[in-house]
Amino acid sequence: MRVVLGEDLVLLRDGLIRLLQAYDFDVVEAVDTGPALLKALVDHRPDVAVVDVRLPPTFTDEGLRAAIEARKQVPGLPVLVLSQYVEQLYARELLSDRGGGVGYLLKDRVSDVKQFVDAIRRVAAGGTAMDPEVISQLLTRGDRDRPLTTLTPREREVLGLMAEGRSNAAIAARMVVTEKAVGKHIANIFGKLGLPLSEDDNRRVLAVLAYLDRL
Repeated sequence: MRVVLGEDLVLLRDGLIRLLQAYDFDVVEAVDTGPALLKALVDHRPDVAVVDVRLPPTFTDEGLRAAIEARKQVPGLPVLVLSQYVEQLYARELLSDRGGGVGYLLKDRVSDVKQFVDAIRRVAAGGTAMDPEVISQLLTRGDRDRPLTTLTPREREVLGLMAEGRSNAAIAARMVVTEKAVGKHIANIFGKLGLPLSEDDNRRVLAVLAYLDRL
């Protein structure tokens, strides 16, 4: 699997390269600025991009902007964004472009190697990988929205796990309930939020994320 990496911190960049190579990823290019990232993404058209939000020269949102522009030029380009903090503006920017796999993880998730590698592969396959903290803040931001306030605590828990990209079976295992019970919660959630029920994991996650993005 071919990866383009955008990260300006030398130690972290080198560490990520070694980690990815250890799990059989082919890092075709690793860059440290926004302009260089955009060029690398368009030139290589990788299977997935792993991108730090803040890159030189201004250390604001060059990484994200480069990724979004690259997705315009390479439709469907899978992008996994890394950020030091939960920044809802960046999450909304990413979610607003739902053509292809997307992910938003906090950098400290990299320390959980299995979770990080799984997230990269899920995004490369066209799925989603949203950090639980991002989802939590999106849900909190929506507390004033009446449809969300109608969800039970259990339904909100299921909603958060769905938005992370988990399947019914994975949600059931996490909550220690049956898949049938999870299916009932999901049907209730979609009904209360006015979303079309779908059996496709990625489509339903994107539907939930799109709803949260409108809050």
